[in-house]
Amino acid sequence: MANLKITLVKSTIGAVPKHKKTVQAMGLRKLNKTVELPDNAATRGMINQVRHLVKVEEA
Repeated sequence: MANLKITLVKSTIGAVPKHKKTVQAMGLRKLNKTVELPDNAATRGMINQVRHLVKVEEA
């Protein structure tokens, strides 16, 4: 199964609380940190919700 590299590129300070929790649930704690998550519908939904805060690459 393919993976996605997700990097937090914008701070969650001032973001909607739901978006902050979504970023935390993806495992992103600090700016410019990257996590690899499986490419599935749940992950894509989380990325879509916070697309203005993250950068996504195919891994």
